[in-house]
Amino acid sequence: MTGVLAQVFLYLLAAVVAVPLAKRAGLGSVLGYLLAGVAIGPGLGLVGSETETLQHFAEFGVVMMLFLVGLELEPRMLWRLRARLLGLGGLQVLISTSLIAALAWATGLYWGTAWAVGMILALSSTAIVLQSLNEKGQMKTLAGESSFAVLLFQDIAVIPMLALIPLLAIPGLAGVDAGGHHGEAWIEHLSPALRAGVTMASIVVVIVGGRYLVNPLLHYIARSQLRELFTVTALFIVIGIALLMSLVGLSPALGTFLAGVVLANSEFRHELESAIEPFKGLLLGLFFITVGAGINFALLLSQPTTMLGLAIGLMALKIAVLLLLGALFRIHWRERWLFALALSQAGEFAFVLLSFGAQNAVIGTELREQLSLIVALSMMLTPLLFIAYDRVILPRFATSDTRDSDTVDETGPILIAGQGRFGQVVNRMLLSNGYKTVVLDHRAEQIETMLRFGFKAFYGDASRPSLLHAAGLDNAKVLVVAIDDMSRAITIVEHARREFPDLHIVARAADRHDVYRLYFAGANDIIRETFDSSVRAGRSALEALGMHPYRAQRISEAFTQHDRAALQRLATHWDSESVQQSAEYVAASRQEGAKLEAAMQGHDTSTQDQVERGWAPPPRR
Repeated sequence: MTGVLAQVFLYLLAAVVAVPLAKRAGLGSVLGYLLAGVAIGPGLGLVGSETETLQHFAEFGVVMMLFLVGLELEPRMLWRLRARLLGLGGLQVLISTSLIAALAWATGLYWGTAWAVGMILALSSTAIVLQSLNEKGQMKTLAGESSFAVLLFQDIAVIPMLALIPLLAIPGLAGVDAGGHHGEAWIEHLSPALRAGVTMASIVVVIVGGRYLVNPLLHYIARSQLRELFTVTALFIVIGIALLMSLVGLSPALGTFLAGVVLANSEFRHELESAIEPFKGLLLGLFFITVGAGINFALLLSQPTTMLGLAIGLMALKIAVLLLLGALFRIHWRERWLFALALSQAGEFAFVLLSFGAQNAVIGTELREQLSLIVALSMMLTPLLFIAYDRVILPRFATSDTRDSDTVDETGPILIAGQGRFGQVVNRMLLSNGYKTVVLDHRAEQIETMLRFGFKAFYGDASRPSLLHAAGLDNAKVLVVAIDDMSRAITIVEHARREFPDLHIVARAADRHDVYRLYFAGANDIIRETFDSSVRAGRSALEALGMHPYRAQRISEAFTQHDRAALQRLATHWDSESVQQSAEYVAASRQEGAKLEAAMQGHDTSTQDQVERGWAPPPRR
């Protein structure tokens, strides 16, 4: 017992020390965990033979991560990703496998072994890629979605790989006990048709169970009002599905991902996420530590040039393939580099497949050790590639994306500066009501996206007066400033107000300090991007507490009017040069808060006459 506690203490201590230091140095948590493993394993020799056993346990973090990813998706989203899932993912696995196998065969490996090596190294690390992309907020980008589609296809591809590898055995080579087995021996004795039937039946069980059994179970558990019991149930579901998949020789990660997709529309989705998330983070961190601790430094030191060269060569080959596929699937250059660098390493499933290949006399013991080292080194190098992307590649593309402004050959009564999530809604609303707009945006990829969907826009920096005038500012009736760069937005508003005092200017603001700045710059209507939705949310909360919808609507309107009037009064006390506002501003703000409370409490609460006149609440959005 003492030995187990000591090992757990060492792993946790390494994480507590290394990860915050790595994050502070801008290296990311994944590299921090890997370095922690290197420190307590090859570095100080504090952990030894139990690392591989612990790694198999820690791989369950990948299973939990894919369950959580599935919860965030819907079948409709998967259908939208089908082209990238099958096309991009399928081509990546096929091309990478073929090229790596050809190179391995050229070095003198048996053809079956070469193909096995190609399949194993074609896979990427789901754990590292998704963890890193989530940390950087890149999962919703085109690069993030494309990476996820490829990773999902790779996880599916593990299943046929497990069926193919035993067929590639080297004649005369005896299988070795490589520790662990993917799947159970009983299924291997079934006929191919019966095995396929068992596989399909297990998938049906997961789908039907997730659809019709899990929700009633969670309802039953929720009535107990015991938080820890809900956590136990969530773990029971995930572990049960993983066990079922393992029994029939399928990927546990794929099974739990499928279950997550089935439960994506469940009312308990967020409770499941919050219950599983801590375990996922802990096990993933432990997995990365075991990868670092398991690096064979003796082999690395005996052949440093060869091992590092092979790891870097593998990553370079996969980057080249991914860049080519990114171009084929029209991923923008900047995101194409992120997509290629993110998926360039070998993955955690490589350790499983290498053991499986050794057991089935496809890969020899020496080759297995070399490939395991190459896989671990490629995983170690990946966080450095993310850093290189942020600090070297991204700034270069930011510069190269600048181009000469488009020639604006159209004019209209409405000029819109900025076509992000805010500006595009304004533009669509105006266009659908028959108004002609002229749209400017300084992001080339945004312009290209608009053109693909049939909306015309012009590339250029709207803060340049010459471009504003070329776009028709002189004859415009309304200027909508929808960009999120406040300094540029202020420049545009100040110039437009100075040149055209009667022009109506509508401006976007992130918070009340932006409101003050735009107010003094000369904007007529200043819209806080989250204010209206927040007021609607407050109205819904009042109705949920039993307030009549008419009264809730009247209160939300009164609140909005009072808040806007208060902003104008507070603007006279606001100091644009001060981060911490003056005591005078704070006192005035408190007075406005007291006025608001008094106004709300004194608001007319009569609803009967309005109800009798057939008043209907506004529609929900």
